[in-house]
Order: sequence, then structure tokens, then C-alpha cells
Amino acid sequence: MAITNDDLKLIATSIRTLSMDAVQKANSGHPGMPMGCADIAAVLWAKILKHDPADPAWANRDRFVLSAGHGSMLLYSALHMSGYDLTLDDIRNFRQLRSKTPGHPEHTATRGVETTTGPLGQGFANGIGMAVARDILAAEFNGPDGAVIDHYIYALVSDGDIMEGVSSEAASLAGHWGIGKLIYIYDSNDISIEGPTSLAFSEDVAKRFAAYGWHVQNIDGHDYAQIEKAIKKAQKNLDRPSIIIAKTRIAKGSPKLEGSEESHGAPLGVDEVAASKKNIGCSPDESFCVPQRVYDIFGERKKKMKRAHNAWKKQFKASLSGEKLARWNSFFSIPDINALRTKLPAFDPAKAVATRSASGKVLEALFREMPNLIGGSADLGPSNKSFVKGFSESGKGAIGRNIHFGIREHAMGSIQNGMAYYGGIVPYTATFLAFLDYMRPPVRLAALGGLRTIYVFTHDSFFVGEDGPTHQPVEHVASARAIPNLNVIRPADAEETKEAWLAAIARAKGPTMLSLTRQDLPVIAREQGRGAENLHRGAYIVKDAAGKPDIVILASGSEVHVSMAAAEELASKGIKARVVSFPCWELFDEQPSSYRMEVLSHGTPKAVVEAGIRMGWEKYAGPHALYVTMETFGTSAPAKVLAEEFGFTKENIVKKITEFLKS
Repeated sequence: MAITNDDLKLIATSIRTLSMDAVQKANSGHPGMPMGCADIAAVLWAKILKHDPADPAWANRDRFVLSAGHGSMLLYSALHMSGYDLTLDDIRNFRQLRSKTPGHPEHTATRGVETTTGPLGQGFANGIGMAVARDILAAEFNGPDGAVIDHYIYALVSDGDIMEGVSSEAASLAGHWGIGKLIYIYDSNDISIEGPTSLAFSEDVAKRFAAYGWHVQNIDGHDYAQIEKAIKKAQKNLDRPSIIIAKTRIAKGSPKLEGSEESHGAPLGVDEVAASKKNIGCSPDESFCVPQRVYDIFGERKKKMKRAHNAWKKQFKASLSGEKLARWNSFFSIPDINALRTKLPAFDPAKAVATRSASGKVLEALFREMPNLIGGSADLGPSNKSFVKGFSESGKGAIGRNIHFGIREHAMGSIQNGMAYYGGIVPYTATFLAFLDYMRPPVRLAALGGLRTIYVFTHDSFFVGEDGPTHQPVEHVASARAIPNLNVIRPADAEETKEAWLAAIARAKGPTMLSLTRQDLPVIAREQGRGAENLHRGAYIVKDAAGKPDIVILASGSEVHVSMAAAEELASKGIKARVVSFPCWELFDEQPSSYRMEVLSHGTPKAVVEAGIRMGWEKYAGPHALYVTMETFGTSAPAKVLAEEFGFTKENIVKKITEFLKS
């Protein structure tokens, strides 16, 4: 079935009317962008994209990222017409409770949605991460018998995406790496919420992206022939990313609101919807109308894609068998954690070691055992111990298992999310904990989307020392714990660090953050049954006294060993102290209530010792507990001096607890 311009116009018109109707019915949403980009979407979905609506998880499908997530009705319209599990009733239920059509696209809510977008710039960087994952898998599994991974990444981005700093960071990296088969279409409609983009934006985007090393084209975003020609030209660029700057009119087809910021984030209004339908050749009396011809076009397209998918399955079977097939399957599964533990290093109890250094040793072993473990740092590999020698690395025109992100924390996290969305890769990133603030948006979205990402945050307290308060995180662990579905693990020593990595790898749905020390810590001598493998329970008794304790000390990370020393001193004073190593609140909350009550010794006074703010600890210690915490910023001085200054010494903890129990 040949698709004519009249067919494309009919598809675009259907996108426009569905978008107008859905936003109007919800009395909420963004009709302007879907109406303005309907012509682009018609060409992409009817003639370009390789995908299978019957199997949205096809490994070799093209990926389409709607970075301008506020225009979600564009994507929902295309998915519906293409034959995905998204009905007209779902469209009518736009922005309603538990619908498949939330206000911004959500990866977990709607089949066919590749990324959770809305915060501008995230999808832009996610697409680059997808391309990185694709190229790593292609290098691993494509061979002389054929290519099992060979497809494109497409994204539709907006003026707002282009303005966001994360897009600049990510675009710079993509151009440096020379990533091909990455095609972005920029909806350049010159409109933002407040008015014309000229209010705050006047740069030459084409020259900017050319400077990044991208292939650049300029087109009329409403001309079907230009759209298709530009995409096919971009497809031939195999050694650099492409951006197609498409000039469009927001709310295309609306008599009064075309080209106006008023169409960006509000319904057109009943009268203007009717006038717009009449203007583009539709009946004003019909709502949520898709002509049968449109369904017929996409029905044929769906059959064609199914044939392509079936051909790929044959190619896959011919290309991958035996050991290579087992390796493929290992990329898409969770390893046996108990078996993996036997491959990890043991640490000498007589030698103190920083948990960042222990993490580096564990990572070296994991790289040998898990070829799909990929990652790097924001120019801090030597400090984070996140670079693994002897393995490939990224550079000009190259991607490797060790990724150099440069000083781009925001893009690093967002690209990492794209790798996780793609699948098959377990991505990790690393930087100083104080710089969590620079990458919090992608961390939050990873938690929202249930992505299997791992964050290595080192230099995790005022014990950073001489670098001073700008580099001494005080509130960061607490702020990370405030993110739902993020497991925050602050291991107490090298052995707990090993188990923290295993817990992160074992987690199928959701990110994990490791909070690690710069300073050396003793490897804790543990009693039988109180080994570091208890980290997987979130908290456990690491030191106890006979009988019911007088005080339970809850501590994490570098404060566990000093709490144990304080407990020894308290014992000499006749005070029975239990020390609980508390590396992960989230894992502890998953334990049976009987275990939690046993560990916390219900009714016993509590003391919390942590080199961070107390926020949140009340849940476990109660409001009347003793808190040896940091409620101010740090200061520049050697770490031992700071321990004295802020009271994180054995002597001060003993003094505080003794006074607390007497009060």
C-alpha cells in the first residue's frame, strides 16, 4: 500500500483532532505541540519507524523518545493508531486517575513509551544513553553471521529542550563520541510559555550543533517531502549524530491560536476546537474520530513490521547459539548473587581501607564477571575509584566499558538512565556526594521509572576535610533517602561495601546509591551470625551486650566503628550498649516487623550517630532520642580535627550517652 501525501495529511489531521479532544475533555494539557508536530509524527510513524506493536519489547526496534513530554497526546495518538494496546477509551481517559495516558509519558504506564519524560532535556540525554547501550550490545553480539542489533534512535525535542543545560552537556558528548544512527528532530516553533522564545533565546542553534560535531539540516516541519528526505539523509550519517531543525507552527490549524503561546499549556476551548476542526477539514460535531483509512494504513504497516520482526528472529537464531546465546541471556538477567560473592575480594581485618577504595577493588572483580556492567565518572575516576584498568574506554569517536563523561554530572545521570531504559546494560556512574545536587533530576526519574541504575557517591561527609564545606555533604544522604524507590546504602566498612554492590546488582527494579568514604576505616571484626551479608536486611546488630540493652546506638557508614568503640567504653561504666549497623533504611523497611522490632529493641532508648543531618531518623529512633548528628555546614580542616570539632569521637559519644541516660 503506497502512502500518499493525502494519507499523511489524514494521519496528521487525526493526531490534531485526537489531541484537541483529549485535552479539552480533560480540561488540562498541552494541545499546541501535538498539533504543530503532527506532520512530523505522521511521516515518522507511517513511513520510518521500525517497531512491532504486538511486541513492544523487540530488542532490535527503533526507539522513539518524546523529549518534549508535555506533548504526550502526540505520542498517545501515534501509539493508538499504530495498533498498540491503547484504545480510544484510553485516549478519552487522558490525564485521569490510573489511566494509560498520564499527563506526561511514563515508561511504566504505557506500552510503547520508551522513556519517562516531562522535565525538559531529560529525553534528549536519554536518547544518547540508548544509543550508547545499542552500540555496546552491537559490538558484543554482531558478527560475520549478521547483525542482531542494527537500528536507529529518534527523538522529538522542543525549544525548551534545546535551552536546558543538560541537553548542551549531552549533545557535546554525543558529538565527541561520534554516535551515529541517532536522529533528533527539533520542533522549532519559536514559542515558550511566556511568549516568543526571543524573550530569552537568540542563539544560532544550527551553528551550535555543528560545533558539537552533529550533522545539521533545516526544513519546513509541515512539508512531508522535506521531512522524509531529511530523515533519510540523516540515516546515512553513521559516524555522527544528526539534528533536523524543523520550523513549525504551534497549534497548527487553529484559526485563532496557531502561533500563539496561549495554545501551549491549556485547552483551546470548545468553540476554538470546533473552529479548528472545520479549518482542517473535519466535522466539528465528531469527537475522538479516526477515519478507517488511517487504521487501514497502520494495519498494513503493522503487518510489514511483523514480517520484519519475524525475519529478525530467524537472523537472531542463526547468529546466536550455544555460548554466545548464553552470554546474550546473561546480559538480560540478574546473576546468581551467592556465586558472584565468591568471586569478590576478601579484605584483611588488620588493614584499614576507605570504602571508596574497597568499592574500586569490588568493581574490578565485577568487571571480570559481568561484561554488561558499564560506567564511569564525571572526571573523578581516580578519586571515586570507578575506572577499571585493562578494559576499553570512551574517547573521541569511541565508546568503551569505562566511560569518560567529563564534568557533566547532569548529562551523566540522564545518559545513564537512557542506557537502563534500553536494557541489557547495568550502568553505574560516580562523582562526589556533594555533587548529587547536579544530577538529582535523573536520579529522581530513575527512581520513578524503576530503572536499574547504580550510583557511586564518594567523599560522603565532613571527613573530606581540608576541601571545606563546599565539598562536605551534610544534607545529601537525607535528601537522597527522601526520594521514593531509591535504595541508599552507606556501608560501614570494606565488607559491607562488597555486600552493597551485590545488593545493587540484585535489585531488578529501582536505582541504588552507594555512599562511600574518602578516609580509611577499620574492617570490623564481626561475631558469628553478624557478618556483613546482613546488609541485605538493611540494618543488623553488629555488637551487643548480654541481656536487654540500656541504649541502642543506630549508626551508618564511618560512624559505626566509632560507635562500637564507644560501646566498649560504656560497658566499662556498666552501661549495656547495642550497636546497630544501619546501612540502608529502604532494605530495613522491607523486613518483617518482628525482625525490625528485635533489632531496635522496642522500648529501649536510642542514640543516632551519623555525620549528616538527623532528618528522617525519627522514624526509627523516635523524637526523644539522642542525636549525634551534623546540623550545620562543615569547615576546612584536617579530618581528625573536624571529628573533635563536631563531636564524632568515642569520648564525646560516651559523654553524650551517659548524660542522656541520666536525664
